[in-house]
Amino acid sequence: MTIRPALFLFAAAAAMSACTPAEAPAPMAPMDTSPPAAVEPVPADPALQLALSARASLMPVGDSGVGGELVFAVENGAVHVTGAFTGLKPGSTHAFHIHEFGNCTAADASSAGGHFNPAAAAHGNRATGGEHHAGDIPNQVADSDGVAAVDQRLEGLQVGGGGELDVIGRGVIVHADADDYTTQPTGNAGGRIACGVIEASTMAPVSPEPAQ
Repeated sequence: MTIRPALFLFAAAAAMSACTPAEAPAPMAPMDTSPPAAVEPVPADPALQLALSARASLMPVGDSGVGGELVFAVENGAVHVTGAFTGLKPGSTHAFHIHEFGNCTAADASSAGGHFNPAAAAHGNRATGGEHHAGDIPNQVADSDGVAAVDQRLEGLQVGGGGELDVIGRGVIVHADADDYTTQPTGNAGGRIACGVIEASTMAPVSPEPAQ
């Protein structure tokens, strides 16, 4: 019969197919274990890097006629106060303090509270390095024109940040008399003749030099 050779060929083909090894899977790509590339920080806008400063405009209390302008700027870890008082008696000496509250609404400026003194220290002379209020500042002396130039370095205070030693939002007072640096708690400085509020501002940016 002719069927047997056909069956033999079929069986042989099946056997050869069964013995053929399966194809190996495609190799996987190796994993990248290298660290991610560093991302360079984006430089901040120079206008946002300006040092914070503050200003105070002092107005007369009553009919004293005394006023002034002050700038409070951070320099080398301290607050540098500059400016001037006007309308003073020529050659007179006056106490000058930072007070608790930035409030000059009372007729006698008593709304500014007492001296700025978060450490509850005794009143004294900052210039000699002894115990003193945070708001104690040396006396100011008027020149022959009744102007007292202010240039004081105040260690330990801050401009901005909201900490307990931050001067922003505090009051500044010029007194009628000199501070004796001894009498508690005000130095026997007399009445208040000018009052202002320390308010935040920013330093003006430096103008770029023109291209050559």
